[in-house]
Amino acid sequence: MTEIKRQRVMRPDGKAINLVQRRGHLSYCYNACCCGRTDRGFAAVPVDLYKTEWLRRKIRNVVHMTKGGCLGPCTLANVVTLLFDGNSVWFHSINSDWQVIAIFDYIESMIAADGFLVPPAELSEYVFQFYTWKGSEIATQLGQTATPSGGIVFLTHADTDLLTLSLVLQSLPDDFPKTSGISLLAIKSEAQMAQLLDREIGAAQIIVLRIHGRPSSVPGFHELVRRANEKGQHLIVISGTGDLNPEFAAASTVSPAILHDTLAYVQAGGYQNLSSLLYFLSDHLLMTGFGSDAPIQLPEHGIYHPDLPENADLSDWVQRHNSDWPTVGITFYRSHWISGNTAFIDALVRSLEDKDVNALPVFTSSLKTVDPETNEPFAFQFFKPERGGIVIDNLINTISFAMTDVKPTGEDTGSSAALTRLNVPIFQAITSGMGRGPWESSSRGLNSLDTAMNVAIPEFDGRIITVPISFKEKGRETKGYEPVDDRIERVTGLAVRFARLRRLPNSQKRIAFIFTNSNAKASQIGNAVGLDAPASLMNMLHAMQAEGYQIENLPVSGTALIHELIDRCSYDQTYLTPEQLANAAGHVSTAQYARWFADLPDALQARIQKQWGPPPGETYVHNGNIALAGLDLGNAFVALQPPRGYGMDPDAIYHQPDLPPTHHYYALYRWLRDDWKADAIVHVGKHGTLEWLPGKGIGLSSTCFPDAFLGDLPLFYPFIINDPGEGAQAKRRAHAVVIDHLTPPMTSADSYGELAQLTQLVDEYYQVETLDPAKLPLLQRQIWTLIKQTNLDKDLSVMLQRDHGDHKHDWDDDMTPDGVPVSLTEMDGKDIAHLIEDIDGYLCELGAAQIRNGLHTLGEMPTDDALVDMLQSLTRLPNISVPGLQTEMATFFSFDLPTLQTQKGQRISQIPQQFIDLAGRPVVTGADALEVIDELSNHLFRVLQQHRFQAQRIDQVLFETFNVVPIGEGLAGIRQVLAFVCEQLLPNLARTDEEITNLLHGLSGGYIPAGPSGAPTRGMAHILPTGRNFYAVDPRALPSQAAWEVGQQLAREVLARHVKETGTYPESVGISIWGTSAMRTNGDDVAEILALLGVRPVWQVESRRVIDVEVISLEELGRPRIDVTTRISGFFRDAFPHLIDLLDDAVQRVLALDEPLEQNFVRKHYLNDLAELRAQDMPIEEAEERASYRIFGAAPGSYGAGILPLINEKNWHADADFAQAYVNWGGYAYSRTAQGVDARSEFKQRLSGVEVALHNQDNREHDIFDSDDYLQFHGGMIATIRSLTGQQPKHYFGDSQNPAQPVVRDLKEEALRVFRSRVVNPKWLESIKKHGYKGGLELTATVDYLFGYDATAQVVDDWMYQKVSETYALDPAMQQFFADSNPWALNAIAERLLEAAQRGMWAEPSPETLRALQAVYLQSEELLEVRSE
Repeated sequence: MTEIKRQRVMRPDGKAINLVQRRGHLSYCYNACCCGRTDRGFAAVPVDLYKTEWLRRKIRNVVHMTKGGCLGPCTLANVVTLLFDGNSVWFHSINSDWQVIAIFDYIESMIAADGFLVPPAELSEYVFQFYTWKGSEIATQLGQTATPSGGIVFLTHADTDLLTLSLVLQSLPDDFPKTSGISLLAIKSEAQMAQLLDREIGAAQIIVLRIHGRPSSVPGFHELVRRANEKGQHLIVISGTGDLNPEFAAASTVSPAILHDTLAYVQAGGYQNLSSLLYFLSDHLLMTGFGSDAPIQLPEHGIYHPDLPENADLSDWVQRHNSDWPTVGITFYRSHWISGNTAFIDALVRSLEDKDVNALPVFTSSLKTVDPETNEPFAFQFFKPERGGIVIDNLINTISFAMTDVKPTGEDTGSSAALTRLNVPIFQAITSGMGRGPWESSSRGLNSLDTAMNVAIPEFDGRIITVPISFKEKGRETKGYEPVDDRIERVTGLAVRFARLRRLPNSQKRIAFIFTNSNAKASQIGNAVGLDAPASLMNMLHAMQAEGYQIENLPVSGTALIHELIDRCSYDQTYLTPEQLANAAGHVSTAQYARWFADLPDALQARIQKQWGPPPGETYVHNGNIALAGLDLGNAFVALQPPRGYGMDPDAIYHQPDLPPTHHYYALYRWLRDDWKADAIVHVGKHGTLEWLPGKGIGLSSTCFPDAFLGDLPLFYPFIINDPGEGAQAKRRAHAVVIDHLTPPMTSADSYGELAQLTQLVDEYYQVETLDPAKLPLLQRQIWTLIKQTNLDKDLSVMLQRDHGDHKHDWDDDMTPDGVPVSLTEMDGKDIAHLIEDIDGYLCELGAAQIRNGLHTLGEMPTDDALVDMLQSLTRLPNISVPGLQTEMATFFSFDLPTLQTQKGQRISQIPQQFIDLAGRPVVTGADALEVIDELSNHLFRVLQQHRFQAQRIDQVLFETFNVVPIGEGLAGIRQVLAFVCEQLLPNLARTDEEITNLLHGLSGGYIPAGPSGAPTRGMAHILPTGRNFYAVDPRALPSQAAWEVGQQLAREVLARHVKETGTYPESVGISIWGTSAMRTNGDDVAEILALLGVRPVWQVESRRVIDVEVISLEELGRPRIDVTTRISGFFRDAFPHLIDLLDDAVQRVLALDEPLEQNFVRKHYLNDLAELRAQDMPIEEAEERASYRIFGAAPGSYGAGILPLINEKNWHADADFAQAYVNWGGYAYSRTAQGVDARSEFKQRLSGVEVALHNQDNREHDIFDSDDYLQFHGGMIATIRSLTGQQPKHYFGDSQNPAQPVVRDLKEEALRVFRSRVVNPKWLESIKKHGYKGGLELTATVDYLFGYDATAQVVDDWMYQKVSETYALDPAMQQFFADSNPWALNAIAERLLEAAQRGMWAEPSPETLRALQAVYLQSEELLEVRSE
């Protein structure tokens, strides 16, 4: 027994203490800022385990142990430090029980060796050095390294190899040479490899190295080869793919024969082959005599079942299956089968069979391994009766990645055809590479690798994304995938319900439809983006009736349906009566709800009760029952999604972005499932709130609200094709099957009213200028008078301050006594001419602007004029290999389109006579030419329409349009566009009915084919047809090389504009970026941030995936590096964690550069912030990390920006209120090491220095006044900066609708453009009125968003409020429309406009207008009160 040493210590009071001296001290942090803080996303610290192991091993007199506060390096939590014999060892990320036990084993090994040892291999990747002096990382105390003494070590990237090896080791004879396995994935550095070479690897005589990838992927590979040669070790390097790689052979030290045989054994795989390999190597290289069998070839694909023998076939399975039960197929990797890693498959099988469902597991090497005869995966033969297989009802797939090779054109591939022929729903059951503990404690859920492999890429196959069913637990011994019972139950529950849909007759199916109604207003029920939701629902219901569904009491129209629903019972407290609550379509008794509530996980019960009190709460409770609004239509039920809850607790808006849903919210979903007995739910359009409820971002657990509320109910989700991000949120957090739908038809804004008159006057000016100059002063006065009448002087004061290339106006808003701008009176003839040119160009820009032509109705393609306008919008830009029509038309007439677009108001020197003849009017400027080109393009499609879009009639169409014989190359590009329309685009539009037929197919348990997503009018018309389960992008490929070009140009535009306006570069800019935009553009916004920082992406040549960033030198950059503060959306956080890492890498590299501070604003601000934090006595590591935060977002598990609830509830008074919400909702830092750290003070610090607030828009299929996201994220940033600094920042708006010509405007310019081109444009107003109730909803929503952007960004002038009042609220025809379609909307519009006046946003409204609005408001309120009674 080791002698106990003591030291005699004299205390100050004179008492002598005999202190027992220890050899070591173990300290772990458990109650400070990070370690053990599960509330902040860190793993729990197993305090009891530390104490138990310390006491059990009886080492308390040798090594002391302390649990305590912060140990220092918080970013590496959970942290442990060990001192032993004067050597210091620090461990990071000690988050699992096995690691704690391994640390105590390590301590005991040193006690036994009576000296310090380096940490063992299983702990080496967790070791770091915190002190400046060296200790444990470089050598053992004895300075010895291991020498080969026999034995085998097997290093591999494949966990299944190690799992098989662990089984083999249990059966090897006692005298077999020592054998061990090491995961190459665990070797993260050359230092770790060096430790292994000193110990385990160095002690082995035989080293088998199986590499997936290149040798460079293995840290320390060359040192391993060098030492093996130096020590005479037998090194065998083989490829994980089974190929005989010459590079690997050259590194090996054994004969080619042994190398070849080793590869054969390993490639054959399995327990028996690996056993034989070990015997073979031992006999041939260590000269033993165990004997070995030759490799046995195991099947690549086959049947497995835990109750069948090892080599069972389908006939064995058939003998035990029940023909009356549904059958669910299961596919999994062959490597799991051969390694015995089947616990998670066994769990799936048992769960299905417990539910009276046959389970047919099939292993396969890959779903990309295809039978050349059928062009289908070999695994599918087991599910094909014609090939001797079994018909399955659906398929649970655990294989990563996708079968489908995504092509840019979006056309069908062999894989997608195979999936369509299989025609069953495919569930992606996630076998995570994470440990269960990190997943459970993570608010993100799955890591970036799992997200890509098991979620984003499998979506390319149209798989239904479910939940993690197993985890790869890391331990001292390799373990198999450990299933999670409740997650297994979730997946099998889904499979059973989808099987029921397949087998149940339509006449017996019960389908619930849900309308979003997030603000609970009667004026905004079914606010689906771009979709006439009520009319679409009617189309679905009629189609279901035709398919045999029992649908009863159908209203005559969508508008009538909404009216009936509201009259019966809605959630709008303004009009809701006790009688309506009693008459609600659904009721849940207090007793029944209490039982349902008890079924929720304890954690969710606690959160709901803390916020909303005990069940059933107080919301919509009447006579002891929870009332549920909706309409019962037989076997269809139309429900309103309950309010989120912010209106019930307005103070929560400021402090609770993760507000738990109400009792009432849960009651609806539980009632639909268990009382009304819904077989499936259809959510009508983008988007609801279920998929945005608090919980993990991806890979949900039972304690995530979406999972707990929806359960295993199938969810189908018609969703607009241009919003892949928010659709992906529903797919990933609510197992939704998306059926994408077309965007609204697009058209040009055209000139109208006084703007059209002004356009005519400008045209007349050009004529008079040449023919009768004496009339010019009169025309100038007329033009100015009309400019004043149309309030275009406001546009001009913004627009004319821009640099116009060859000239620039110094505009002065001061007026002469005659009411004419001083700037105008000081202009000479040349300046006046330039001014007219600019006005002409601006009017052309407004007229040519693309706006929506009404809304889309599910299953209906545009027709007649709307079809012509839509085709023109879809072909305006190039579509992959098809040129853009506008460019081809300009080229045909010898114009340069970019020149016309950038110099709209300038005269054209040479104009072809043919062009003038076709125009039928004078063509003077670029604006005139652009108008004629658009008119001819439109005419071209009209003629093509007359010829029934027949491709063989294209030459005739060209002749009739241009009056020329279509020969030669001049018309080749236009001919190509027309052929594209006839042969692809129109046929795809004609398949719009698949939006409904595919939904019905899904409701019958069929497969919904996958398809690409994006903005069709942004050169992506090839993504059509709709009606498919859209996918987004491979997240690893962002930003793409094309996006990098766009991002660089956006950055250049921002900086050039700021320099022109101020004469200097901005030191700091703020930008808000969204995940859905990143998906649509392949990363434009991310690329712009990198460009501003002066950093470029690095792509892997073969895959075009981004693998790194590199700094652009100041010399090449030619300007300072701009500091960028980024506010990411919650979905961006969930979908693109690797892009957060990429951006953070860029920031870290830039702030570390040794450059002049006036050329590196990132470093300048970082150093300033660091000094301030250090002055507060903050630890240096924490100060450095916090000073470098540049990426901020919502708290983990929550979403949004907090601005809209404030505006909806009128719960704000000043900018400070917006700032409080914006910072509280978005002030959480994200980086490579920070996952949602509370950094609200740092966020405020960063925003207080922002000079320019940026946001980008990548298409014109929506605008800033038809979505609340713009006002929340961009407007909220502007208001917060204004509150923090007392000054309005520059606010720029990037427009990359044409990726080849991105531009940046002032936000005020953008607001004026959208206001004139859409908001008060009669063309849009008439198109939207055709949609009845939903048209009225769009109008009131537009007013709300206009108001919200003005409240936050101050971009709406008095005349704009006046114009909206006249157009929306006070026009008799519009009033009649509202009375017929949506009277609640007129009341809401009048109320909002009056609020703008009351708050002073509408500074000087005319008394007459105010009185008229008050009258409209009171009258509408009286009518609605009578109606509700």
